[in-house]
Amino acid sequence: MMTHAHYPDLTGCRVLITGGASGIGSSLVAHFAAQGAHVTALDIDGSALEQLAATIKTDCDNEIITRAIDLRYIESLSRILHDLINAMGPFRVLINNAGNDDRIPWDQVTPAYWDDRFAVNVRHQFFAAQTIAPAMAQAGGGAIVNLGSISWMMGATGLIAYTTAKSAIMGLTKSLARELGPLKIRVNSIAPGMIWTPKQIARANQDDPAKFDRYLDRQCIKEHLEPADVARMALWLASDESRRCSGQTFILDGGVV
Repeated sequence: MMTHAHYPDLTGCRVLITGGASGIGSSLVAHFAAQGAHVTALDIDGSALEQLAATIKTDCDNEIITRAIDLRYIESLSRILHDLINAMGPFRVLINNAGNDDRIPWDQVTPAYWDDRFAVNVRHQFFAAQTIAPAMAQAGGGAIVNLGSISWMMGATGLIAYTTAKSAIMGLTKSLARELGPLKIRVNSIAPGMIWTPKQIARANQDDPAKFDRYLDRQCIKEHLEPADVARMALWLASDESRRCSGQTFILDGGVV
């Protein structure tokens, strides 16, 4: 299935991926499963998780664990993660992928919407790390990869709550790397550019078909970015091959910013 690099240390590694049912998340799940990792995927869409699990079983002969959860509810997240750790052992890799880039004009943003977007896009990243880090440390360490975005670096319009939340990922990554480094846990983040997931393609086709070419004009590399590009970077950051990298944000945008 996969023709890219193989990381032997990821075989049998317990990996937790949030927002794993679609888009970048499903590609992350597929790539880690293809490495022979023991993957647990969380997502709000339980039906999509079931379909993904069946696909992974067929394509990779690997069985993933799935849990349907709304990550805005931190108590539920903590309970599920503790149950998984107690039942199957510590996670050695956490990929904080879940997020949502819904659009809304700046003058229609309410305090409730603002708080909800932060809950969807950044808050759960910290609390997932806080919950799994103790067991990860006791097992000898591991890697955490947070998913950010270059949208805030560009000053993207129409999604100000999202861009503000995503800008916080860089600060979260820096500080968490300092906090967890002595525990042999590395923390990095990936800031992707425009990744052409089915959701993004459908949105562009409906609202602005010229966006494909216009965005490509901004890239140094004249090829559209795919979910697999993010997944391959995440594999490297999760592997011991990147063992001296921590506290960094890796921009993956084809050369836009």
